[in-house]
Amino acid sequence: MTVASPAGAQMPAPSASQSPPAASEEAIVPDSQFEEALPPLDPALGQPLEPLEDFDVKDAPPVTAQGEIIPDAPISDPALTEPLSPLATFDVQTPPAGTESEEDAPGPVEPVRYTLEIEGLDQVGLEGNFRDLSALEDADGEATNGSQVQQRADEDELLAVRLLRSEGYYDATAVSTIEQLPEPGRLRVVLTAVPGQRYSFGQIAITGPETQPPGIAREALPLKSGQPIVAIDVEAAEANVRLRLPQQGYPFAEVGLRDILLDPATRLGDYTLPVEPGPRSSFAGFTTEGDLAFDAEHVGVLARFRRGELFDQRKVDDLREAMIATNLFSTVSAEPVRTGETAPDGTEYVNILVRQDAGPARSLAGSVGYSTGEGFRAEGTWEHRNFFPPEGAIRATAIAGTQEQTVRLQFRRANAGKRDRTVLVQAEAGRRDYAAFRGYTARLHGLISRESTPIWQKKWTWAYGAEIIATNESRIGEPELSIGDAFFLAGVTGQLGYDASNSLLDPTRGFRLLGRINPETSLRDPGQPYVRNFLDGSAYFPATDSLTIAGRARVGSIYGAELNELAPSRRIYAGGGGSVRGFGYQELGPKEVLPNPKFDPTDPDEKDDPTILVPTGGRSVVEFALEARYRFGNYGIVPFIDAGQVYTSQYPKLSDLRFGVGIGGRLYTNFGPIRADVAIPLGRREGESKVAVYVSIGQAF
Repeated sequence: MTVASPAGAQMPAPSASQSPPAASEEAIVPDSQFEEALPPLDPALGQPLEPLEDFDVKDAPPVTAQGEIIPDAPISDPALTEPLSPLATFDVQTPPAGTESEEDAPGPVEPVRYTLEIEGLDQVGLEGNFRDLSALEDADGEATNGSQVQQRADEDELLAVRLLRSEGYYDATAVSTIEQLPEPGRLRVVLTAVPGQRYSFGQIAITGPETQPPGIAREALPLKSGQPIVAIDVEAAEANVRLRLPQQGYPFAEVGLRDILLDPATRLGDYTLPVEPGPRSSFAGFTTEGDLAFDAEHVGVLARFRRGELFDQRKVDDLREAMIATNLFSTVSAEPVRTGETAPDGTEYVNILVRQDAGPARSLAGSVGYSTGEGFRAEGTWEHRNFFPPEGAIRATAIAGTQEQTVRLQFRRANAGKRDRTVLVQAEAGRRDYAAFRGYTARLHGLISRESTPIWQKKWTWAYGAEIIATNESRIGEPELSIGDAFFLAGVTGQLGYDASNSLLDPTRGFRLLGRINPETSLRDPGQPYVRNFLDGSAYFPATDSLTIAGRARVGSIYGAELNELAPSRRIYAGGGGSVRGFGYQELGPKEVLPNPKFDPTDPDEKDDPTILVPTGGRSVVEFALEARYRFGNYGIVPFIDAGQVYTSQYPKLSDLRFGVGIGGRLYTNFGPIRADVAIPLGRREGESKVAVYVSIGQAF
């Protein structure tokens, strides 16, 4: 180093190996010259001090001749000699709020306002995530004092570092500064993050016993060398391993704790995941315990796997969902249990242990509604869902409405010997008052069907059954309840459906076809057999992610009988929410002018018309519908146009088509959309509704 000389020049400092120069024998400044340069001293400094007795001591305490201080006279206030008051007599209660004086009341505390600036996170795409979690951002720029602002800034520093590390920036740092702005009570907080270089995956390895076939765990781990180390990707990849191994024969697989070894020199991290797959397993059988709703044999009916099949957790989950769908349990679980038994293919058999907790089997339900086509309707139901185990339900229903009054008794066995096969026997009797006819009807019918359900939508569905009907009907006025005038009908039903759509309640792609044939005959002489046939089809096209174009067509026909040989209730009608919207129930089609039974020509104040228009029904029908289903979030708008017509001829035509247009709203829920449609008929004719409203669950088709 260097030191400065008086002239300001720099000189080298002495090192430890050099000796100091010899002192000069000649004085730098002579003594005489030095004394002449000194200032003269004050002569008063040499004078003697004054005696202490000469000082003014007026404020000193009085003393005796011996020099002792004379004490002050005692204070004669008698209050000082009184004993202190007991502590218990003191009032130690806190005075109520608002009793303090204005001088004692604290003044309003002005909050501190601040602004937040973030630097360094936007470049790596994390500023939005940071602001969503930031303590400073959450407070909307207001704090009680500066200390609170500092605490929030400290928390946000840690947050920024955690976010950066979760994206692979393991060398990240963050610092915050707080500045006082010129305006009183205003601060500016600047959080600066420095991500550093990003780390990527180096070698990726799975350790532990090998699976059969080899590499199942590695294939299920979608991580690649050179890919940035992102925490959410790592967690998702490991979750996929936990998911895929039980789906491919390893129900007891365990995924250990990962290890990532970071190398600051290469910015690479070697990833190692220990996986213990456990024994490769196959399905054996079922055991069940708990408060049983049904036995293990019926559990096997619900299962979609058989003994000896390779274990697949998805099929176990499906079994549990099917049991939940029976509505017979408070809680239910299904899990694999090792047996130690080896299958012929070398795998280990596992049993499925089903734990049941049977819930209430009885229920009461009710609904009340109104629609422009059917008027007011109230329905009440009592049900015992397991009256004849397993899953043999008894249901009693009463319907009271402006157009229908019915009592119904039903036996229904779900999953009858096979998953989703249903046996139904139903007896009902009631009165109906529709636009086309009035009638008293008794009906007994049975049906065996294979149905689609929300947890198992099937490609092929079918149903077949038979029915016997006795009905008194009149197209005008009240019918007479008479066995001699009743229609006695017997028929069978067959139905076949094919579903290639992607959803049961809200399809967006694919198509559906449904055909139904219903031969019937009169049990009175002369017997008149005829056949009712219907074919329905619908298609769905996803125009965009938010827009689906849906179309529907329906044709129907009755062969073998003239129109006047058919009971009014067995004819074909159209109009309504499940048909051509914009027209009321049974309003669409040919009508006949008939005398109004309510008209009284003798009443001078009569307001009813002398005639009414009554739908005649027909022997054939065509219907079309086109919808544009636009969805945004959990809501949707659906403009639509429907068309159709009923014909008295045996074969349907395309002449005189009627159209209805409207718009609907959709509320999408986890079990399907709730729809509300409003429609009007185009070219409205006499007797037709001006506006029709329809509300239901699920799309129109």
